[in-house]
Amino acid sequence: MQQLYPLKFTPILKDKIWGGKKLNNLLYKSEASDKAGESWEISGVKDNVSEVANGFLAGNNLQELIEVYMGDLVGQKVFEKFGTEFPLLIKYIDAADDLSIQVHPNDKQAAERHNSFGKTEMWYVMQADEDARLISGFNQEVDKDLYLQKLEEKKILDILNSEVVKPGDVFFMPAGRIHAIGSGCLIAEIQQTSDITYRVYDFDRKDDHGNTRELHTEQAVDVIDYSFYSNYKTSYKVQPNIPGNLAKCEYFTTNLVELSGSIERDMVAFDSFVIYMCVDGQAEIIQENQDVTVLKKGETVLVPAELTQYYLRAPGHAKLLEVYIEDTNDENKNG
Repeated sequence: MQQLYPLKFTPILKDKIWGGKKLNNLLYKSEASDKAGESWEISGVKDNVSEVANGFLAGNNLQELIEVYMGDLVGQKVFEKFGTEFPLLIKYIDAADDLSIQVHPNDKQAAERHNSFGKTEMWYVMQADEDARLISGFNQEVDKDLYLQKLEEKKILDILNSEVVKPGDVFFMPAGRIHAIGSGCLIAEIQQTSDITYRVYDFDRKDDHGNTRELHTEQAVDVIDYSFYSNYKTSYKVQPNIPGNLAKCEYFTTNLVELSGSIERDMVAFDSFVIYMCVDGQAEIIQENQDVTVLKKGETVLVPAELTQYYLRAPGHAKLLEVYIEDTNDENKNG
């Protein structure tokens, strides 16, 4: 069997009522329309399984690869836990308009209601227009009754935490936290494999046919975490050429690598696939056999678990999000 190699996938582009032009203009997704809201970079979601775009495995989809290569591709412990279902969904999101205010169920709720995984996620802000904002959590102590009152009065925004964002901002979004991406944000998103969203409020928007989108008030009310936190944004420090941690939870670990020159990565201890999202600049992954995979801004690559040692190199300067799965039960409520 031929050795695995860093895998690129054909982006799955999703037009959205709130989508825009940045996936094309800033991330060079030439197939993206003027209403493209999401680029699913790596997906194992049913009916949206990513297809390999490079090398001898081109044309095969991710699930087929896991069936053949199993732990060599995803890591033995990952395969034992998830089987042929890929555990993460990796996206770029362009919000030209506000997304709906929403919440996602946790694993237990999603399993009972939808036979699915829950949805814990994180956001890395790649670009933000002036005064672009997002919503994460509540801005005061809230209970279910107050929440429902404000929702009925269409004053839900009064009790939500809204923050102006800039490039490099990070928000960890555990299942149950109410949230929304605001207009003007270009975001890299790492999340559990789940497409379950409970839409709480959609600003009374109508689509091209004059219809409002479905709301999920009853499903959401018992899913929302009504806790109030003084800070929702992740604080972090990164030194050049040293991966700095942005998020660590049982579902994924994400590091930021600010790369100039070359660094060696030895990932043997993690027994996991590694995903790199290039959020700025251009980088290269260099294997021991000297094969080189180029990673440009807006591109994503999956390094199979069996490739445990390789180099990351940037001809100039690059920023990479590095994502893998660790054995951890760490609590990461706010990053």
